[in-house]
Amino acid sequence: MLSIVLLGGLYFAGAMIGSAQEGWQQPADSTGLPNNVWKRGLAISPVSVNLNGRDKRMVGLGSYIVNARAGCADCHTNPLFLSGGDPFRGQTAQVNVVHFLAGGRLFGPFTSRNITPEPPSNMPAGLTLDQFIQVMRTGKDFDNLHPQMGPLLQVMPWPIYQNMTDDDLRAIYEYLSAIPHADGTP
Repeated sequence: MLSIVLLGGLYFAGAMIGSAQEGWQQPADSTGLPNNVWKRGLAISPVSVNLNGRDKRMVGLGSYIVNARAGCADCHTNPLFLSGGDPFRGQTAQVNVVHFLAGGRLFGPFTSRNITPEPPSNMPAGLTLDQFIQVMRTGKDFDNLHPQMGPLLQVMPWPIYQNMTDDDLRAIYEYLSAIPHADGTP
């Protein structure tokens, strides 16, 4: 719980330094996580989330990290934007919700993985929370899709994400568990 409070403090400090438009003081919940962070996360999710039996603050924080901080969709959604909705072409952004986080983007010999919940387990990428944290901390490739390259994910920026707190990673996992399954591009 202390790490959530510290995490909330970091987000609070970021919000204070960030936008004067949002104000200097943000109301926080009992964990210290500013309401504007997790609520913003829920608001910016491009797909609907299933909050049944889930902590909406953790799901919201996970969405905030995935969709506003870590850029997960950049690699795990193919294509990221719909035709006519590419902000890099001066268009209003329209995220490809049909294939949101379903992988399929090519990086040389590697293809980004589908990180949506896998049926029937409904676990993101078919991973338990402990396995997910291990992937994010060590880069372990549980699927061993490229044994010739070694046991580690070669494109995934896990050396950066390994610095996230357990609570950050749990929040990401909670968000990924709450989004709908999506099939990768054909």
